[in-house]
Amino acid sequence: MKKEKNKGDWRLFLHLLKQTNPSKRFLSIAFCMSIVSTLVGLVIPLFTKQLVNGFSFSSLHRSEIVVLVIAFVAQAIGSGLATYMLNHVGQKIVAGLRDRLWKKLIFLPVPYYDSHTTGETISRMTNDTAVVKALITEHLANLLNGTISLIGSIAILLYLDWKMTLVMLIAVPLSMAILMPLGRQMFKISRGLQDETAHFTGILTQVLSEIRLVKASNSEPNEYARGETGITNLFRFGLREAKVQAMIGPLIYFVLMILLVLIIGYGGVQVSSGALTAGDLVAFILYLFQIIMPMTQFTQFFTQFQKAMGATERIITTLQHDEERHDEGKVVEKTDEPIIVDHLTFGYKRGEAVLKDVNFTVQPGKVTAVVGPSGGGKTTLFSLFERFYQPQEGCIRLGGDSIDTFSLASWRRQIGYVSQESPLVAGTIRDNICYGTDRQVEDAEIERVAAMAYADHFIDALPDRYDTEVGERGIKLSGGQRQRIAIARALLRDPNILMLDEATSSLDSKSEVAVQKALKNLMQGRTTLVIAHRLSTVVDADQILFIEKGTITGSGTHEELFQRHEMYREFATQQLRIKEAPVAVSVGD
Repeated sequence: MKKEKNKGDWRLFLHLLKQTNPSKRFLSIAFCMSIVSTLVGLVIPLFTKQLVNGFSFSSLHRSEIVVLVIAFVAQAIGSGLATYMLNHVGQKIVAGLRDRLWKKLIFLPVPYYDSHTTGETISRMTNDTAVVKALITEHLANLLNGTISLIGSIAILLYLDWKMTLVMLIAVPLSMAILMPLGRQMFKISRGLQDETAHFTGILTQVLSEIRLVKASNSEPNEYARGETGITNLFRFGLREAKVQAMIGPLIYFVLMILLVLIIGYGGVQVSSGALTAGDLVAFILYLFQIIMPMTQFTQFFTQFQKAMGATERIITTLQHDEERHDEGKVVEKTDEPIIVDHLTFGYKRGEAVLKDVNFTVQPGKVTAVVGPSGGGKTTLFSLFERFYQPQEGCIRLGGDSIDTFSLASWRRQIGYVSQESPLVAGTIRDNICYGTDRQVEDAEIERVAAMAYADHFIDALPDRYDTEVGERGIKLSGGQRQRIAIARALLRDPNILMLDEATSSLDSKSEVAVQKALKNLMQGRTTLVIAHRLSTVVDADQILFIEKGTITGSGTHEELFQRHEMYREFATQQLRIKEAPVAVSVGD
């Protein structure tokens, strides 16, 4: 089955290029210019033949010299225009291909990124498309010119001396016999090289994006060793590729040199016997070079084409993944309805449930807190609310409608999400507050939400205020500052449903006070779900759900759970320093 797939790779490649809708006008012009350039080049040996056969200075006319000069200039201009046009088409094709890949990558669902590293994904976008680009812009023009030159030269040679031409054509099956097996080997090497390049890019991305962790952990030697292994593997693939290329070039050159010797020897005999003129032999040799050059270009094209096949395979695999459909479904019209989690079961792998038959209701405008031991499934529950994943059983409903019936864009527009990591993008504070907003935002509105998020004081103290660069992932700001920027972003978004994922767990006490005030402003009048490790932040919640090992084992207010739920009471006693009183305990409520 795999063999059949490899045979059809060139069709997949052509289909992929066709989907980018290359300019037919530019292709036509390039093709015409190539024909003109090649035809002029084919005339030059015939002109040389006449010069050799009747050579004398007195026989040279000014008009002939002018024609010869014009022929050379026309050939250069035609070839240059054809190369430019093909490069233009090639650049457009690759730009279109990268645009398709980028759009696909943006709309691929979260599970795709769970199973593919960032480095591998970047490699698809950069390295693989660069291989395709090199084939089109650097080798396709040579292929087109060489094909026309080859066909024209052989046609003229058959006219001059068909017997000698047939001797010369022996090189074709010999060349194919050499190229075919080596080409298959090059395809395998190229595919392995691209996989290893993607893996190495993944290591680079991971290490460089977490360079502070690397240094703080004294892991430079370990990471160097990982990188060195990747470099060594790339070196080995490069050597294997070099061996194949080292075999292709000399073998083809060997065949062609034998051919040249045969032609000169056979042609010399023909000239001696009077069957050929000296001019015919010179023209024959010149045409032979016009065949040798394209054969060399074909070899280079063939090698690069095998590389492009491997790249195409990876690109098509990425493009074939199912993506999120943001506009399919109805628009959310009413959000003042309860959110019902109905018999929800989910696992990242089949047979390994993270959440098991979860049931609860979130009342509109109320605060529901989710607490429990680490690894219980709290963050996974939030991911299902965001529709990053699909439940394996059960559903989440807004009122009477499953949230899957709403368009993703409409549903996610209702949600404001503030996590403990507070992700920021490289750019200014203004960029980060406005991130995800699809409208023009006035400065006064930005300042208002910053004040509500208690971020205005530290922003005003910065020299560039809202135009301050935050650095990659917001590294120039403290954890508390990043949290308040994230809260300001959520306030600007004005969501109806708010999800807070341990939003104060990593903050010092001073920052936590400021963030808690900001969160209080943010939660006002909104349906809120909170994940919390610190019970002090959620004791006033309207409903607390205690989840352990993917199952809700208790629900109610703080007082109710403290009275009825043993593990919750243990949590509360440890964190809140409540003196435990003898109470009736109903375990597993």
